[in-house]
Amino acid sequence: MKQRLFILSQYLLPHHLLSRLIGCIAECRIGWLKNPLISWFAKQYQVNMSEAQVEDLRAYEHFNAFFTRALKDGARPLDETLGAILSPADGAISQLGAIEHGRIFQAKGHSFSAVELLGGDAERAAPFMGGQFATVYLSPKDYHRVHMPLGGTLKEMVYVPGRLFSVNQTTAENVPELFARNERVVCLFDTERGPMAVVLVGAMIVASVETVWAGLVTPPKRELKSTRYDAQARGPIELAKGAEMGRFKLGSTAIVLFGPNQVQWAQELGAGSAVRMGQLMGTAQD
Repeated sequence: MKQRLFILSQYLLPHHLLSRLIGCIAECRIGWLKNPLISWFAKQYQVNMSEAQVEDLRAYEHFNAFFTRALKDGARPLDETLGAILSPADGAISQLGAIEHGRIFQAKGHSFSAVELLGGDAERAAPFMGGQFATVYLSPKDYHRVHMPLGGTLKEMVYVPGRLFSVNQTTAENVPELFARNERVVCLFDTERGPMAVVLVGAMIVASVETVWAGLVTPPKRELKSTRYDAQARGPIELAKGAEMGRFKLGSTAIVLFGPNQVQWAQELGAGSAVRMGQLMGTAQD
């Protein structure tokens, strides 16, 4: 019954209004509000501050600065295996595997359309058909910056408007097409293994998503918007393997896509496997 009520509430709550209100609180600089909030959160979720560049909780100007905190040099060493595909973030594998018949497995009998995930453009999604996907869920205690699984040249960024359902195991098992319904930012790269997509999926109370090249992704209207970064547009942006590419202000999920016959996921990883940014998630396929 509790689960049913929770799922029902997901459809009834004013997602964007609630997220904007939480976003205002998360940007508050008033000490008597932000300091207890940060301290409570760090204790509640057992956040490991010993690896943060700034360990003093009171030193953060607001909650979002704490939430998107930088780590000390060397806190996330990059796996040096030849052909390594790196985990883009701290978190847990929600699912990973093959993109079959244009569908990406979600959980417990649910899947979603790769075309819809990438903004509804079949041509944009075509290179990934028959390829591989990995979905990484970032929990509240995790480091919330997203990094490059493989070095690449940015070709396009697509803002896709949508709902802001909570993202967790319960919603994954009960909300159809969850990741293709939530608001998201699709980042498309050319890599040595062909096209790669890194999709930053929003969720309930996720105040915003940022990228290192565009800053805060906040289109003036909640409508699909594509921005090209090729030589004819803004000029290509190159990011090295392991480089930061974006961050969540109140976290969610990162989905990585590759084309067919390009990568092979590590056999020891599966649904529920804990991962850290920079660890081996897969290797280039021969």
